[in-house]
Amino acid sequence: REMASSIYRSLQGVPRGSKGARMMATARPVGMVQEVMAMKDELTAWRHDFHMHPELSFEETRTAGLVAERLRSWGIDVTTGIAKTGVVGTLRGKHRIPDGKNVPSIGLRADMDALEMTEETNAPHKSLTPGKFHGCGHDGHTTMLLGAAKHLAASRDFCGDVHFIFQPAEEVYGGGRVMVEEEKLFEKFPCDMVYGIHNWPLLPEGVISARVGPIMASNDEFNITVKGHGGHAAMPHLTTDPIVISAQVVSALQGMVSRHTDPLDSAVVSVTQFRAGTDAYNVIPD
Repeated sequence: REMASSIYRSLQGVPRGSKGARMMATARPVGMVQEVMAMKDELTAWRHDFHMHPELSFEETRTAGLVAERLRSWGIDVTTGIAKTGVVGTLRGKHRIPDGKNVPSIGLRADMDALEMTEETNAPHKSLTPGKFHGCGHDGHTTMLLGAAKHLAASRDFCGDVHFIFQPAEEVYGGGRVMVEEEKLFEKFPCDMVYGIHNWPLLPEGVISARVGPIMASNDEFNITVKGHGGHAAMPHLTTDPIVISAQVVSALQGMVSRHTDPLDSAVVSVTQFRAGTDAYNVIPD
């Protein structure tokens, strides 16, 4: 509710903390929740459809097409092809500032891509494509943003502009960076602030959590190649064993968190793959 109140204040152009903001924050969002809950069955059907048809990073053509089609059906201006498969819908409120200046503008953002893995569930709406799975909930994120767009478009009862940002390639290639840096997203669609939301199954149902500072960070990938000098496993003293060295590297990487990161900051270093050796059990590899 507090997040909804903040967004609603932004759309009204009311300064945070003002009396007017407090009044609107206690009035509108309660009715808003009831109106959105009336869309539950429709939103569930959308989410199940997206889940059954997952698409990988920069391949979200079907998803983007459905998003654009629905946005247009609600009278929202649509721009497609941003960072290949990204979509932005722009909705202008019916209340305008008289001089037309300093119109408040916010962005609401969701990601669309799936993971490259096979779904191992018996859900009736499970993925129909082997090797592709909405395991991170972006089918839900896309549905949530579509629901917000439909709700706001039904009344346009706000002052300002809302940009609905449907981002491709969050999982692997950094589609958000491409949208912002290469496609000049915020030059084309200026935003005073941008809101995003991410599902988190560890929270109780119906609870929204927020914090000051970074949350839900993206990842950077790294590859390390260790080369040694191989030989017979019975004579390790004549070799430079890359497996032993690599194992020490894996352990030492954890020191980046404990010794190179401020204890008040968050950081995670995870080694998820380790390849070494040959089919021979008695040979130390190079």
